[in-house]
Amino acid sequence: MKLKRSGNAKRNVIVGVFSKSVTILLPFITQTVFIKTLGAEYNGLKGMFNSILQVLSLAELGFGSALVFSMYGPIANDDNEQICALLNLYKKIYHIVGCIVLCAGLIVVPFLKGFIKGTYPSDVNIYIVYLMYLMNTVLSYWFLAYKVSLLNAFQRLDIVSIVSLITTIGTSILQVVSLIYYKNFYMYLITLLLNTVANNLLIGLFVDIMYPQYKCYGKVSAHTMASIKKKTMGLAMARICGVTRNSFDNIFLSMFIGLNVTGIYNNYYHILTSVSGFMTTFSASLLAGVGNSIASETIQKNYEDMKKLDFIFMLLSGWCTVCLICLYQPFMELWLGKENMFSSEAAVLFSVYFYILCMGQIRAVYADGAGLWWENRYRIILEAISNIVLNYLFVLKWKVFGIILATAISLFLFGFIGSTIVAFKYYFVQGMDVYLKSHFLYALVTAANVVVVMSICNLFKGDILTVFIIRAFICCTVSPFLYFLVYFKSEIYKQTKHWFTARVKIRRR
Repeated sequence: MKLKRSGNAKRNVIVGVFSKSVTILLPFITQTVFIKTLGAEYNGLKGMFNSILQVLSLAELGFGSALVFSMYGPIANDDNEQICALLNLYKKIYHIVGCIVLCAGLIVVPFLKGFIKGTYPSDVNIYIVYLMYLMNTVLSYWFLAYKVSLLNAFQRLDIVSIVSLITTIGTSILQVVSLIYYKNFYMYLITLLLNTVANNLLIGLFVDIMYPQYKCYGKVSAHTMASIKKKTMGLAMARICGVTRNSFDNIFLSMFIGLNVTGIYNNYYHILTSVSGFMTTFSASLLAGVGNSIASETIQKNYEDMKKLDFIFMLLSGWCTVCLICLYQPFMELWLGKENMFSSEAAVLFSVYFYILCMGQIRAVYADGAGLWWENRYRIILEAISNIVLNYLFVLKWKVFGIILATAISLFLFGFIGSTIVAFKYYFVQGMDVYLKSHFLYALVTAANVVVVMSICNLFKGDILTVFIIRAFICCTVSPFLYFLVYFKSEIYKQTKHWFTARVKIRRR
């Protein structure tokens, strides 16, 4: 079966963006109510426990992505028995992972206070809170979670987005009510458990209706199992890297600075991940189609498609970076007040971190589609080690600035440069110099765009709401216009426009 890649990707992006807008807005409202009713220490405690459990979730190792990748071939060949066998394996693995996470989580309980410097909320039992977070994580593995693999493999992330939208609306309403009327952290945590169960249950129902032919039975061949194990080893290292990049930031802040700073950091990081969530919706919607394309198209065609998608993605990423640099501080002041803010330098560092995070995302989709997880193992190990070492060294010297800087440096050197080398060595083979040069130019143009737009923004003074509105208008008009002026005569712009127009005409027929 050859998937309708363009149609699926378009549907996934449209539904994904709409769903992401709502699922960012509602948790944002909930986060605001949470901070206003419970305070920064609770927010720091929440971020710290989430980070610990992300570390424990390494037990999953990446089996899920490896199994989804293994489904691309059987789907293309209509091999239903193999798909059922893979689904059966996925179910067994996730039940085992849930047990491992539960046991590992219980081992951590006696050491919880060692992760917190200074005080923590006195009216909650941190052990009960932690166990509720732990149970939420365990349920995410035990309760029908394996069924989402079919939606990922068949490029139906729109269904995942719809389910997330439904459960987020319900959960957010319950959370806001519990926080406003009861100001109770335990009730807030109960809603998280309900959200996990409801989300997995709805996913399971959709999968049963859409793909009734796929049941959990059969056994994968020794050859397939060996391939899965190898890819899982590479994915496990990728997951370790992701954890050191995200979770250890919170843990280091909590251990060396305290929960208040950790809470403020999480507020800034929440904005960053909200914006990057939109970008990830775009790139994630392409993954199954790219996997199918890699299985059925030439490397050269995939390389040319990658360059065009990368151009679009980096224009969007650059524009988002401009908006972050210009709007971060005014927004934080409007949202939480000056007492819950870092300096402007920290906001700029967060914005640079965001841009580096976006660099190479499209190329990474092709690397994942080609299953290059094992080939990435060494650069992943280096990124993980460098991030932990730099976090430790920089947090002692520069506090929160050091944490952001350490993550950005390790992400650029090993997350972007290192993974680019791997992708071109093992899949694209040629064209790496052109790719790196294009990204250097994208970054240069974005930096120039930031300077011009920020200079214009600084001309306008007034109350903070007026400043925010004016800056937002400038970012939404001047910045895109500057990008158009730079690129509208370029070859990549013409190629991308022609490529995009041709695809739209094909779909209309």
